[in-house]
Amino acid sequence: MMQDSIADMLTRIRNASMVKKADVLVPYSKINLNIAKILEKEKYLQKVEIIEDGFNGIKIALRYDAARKPVITSIQKVSKVGSRVYVGKDGIPTILNGYGIAVISTSKGIMTNKEARKIGVGGEVICEIY
Repeated sequence: MMQDSIADMLTRIRNASMVKKADVLVPYSKINLNIAKILEKEKYLQKVEIIEDGFNGIKIALRYDAARKPVITSIQKVSKVGSRVYVGKDGIPTILNGYGIAVISTSKGIMTNKEARKIGVGGEVICEIY
């Protein structure tokens, strides 16, 4: 059994974009789908779709710029299984002067650091992407 499905998904995205793969498959879970949808909405991923033929998972189409360089420069997990990272509404991180995003799990659902700041909620910082 896998300990941390989020870390697994982020690693698969990171590795696939390094070798310039068009898409990557990750195991399905609600939280993985929510994070992938946020990355799609923030234009870090091309397309996210659920696959249900034998392999129950999520197909993620990666996004590259005109020079075929990955849009995602860095994607890393902040909260780990052993050490969770929580922030209050005043401690929400700013990533790369606003060029990157942090994905935060709040009481109002999973959202970006910008959305969490706007509605004034803190939560667990899941990952940072830029």
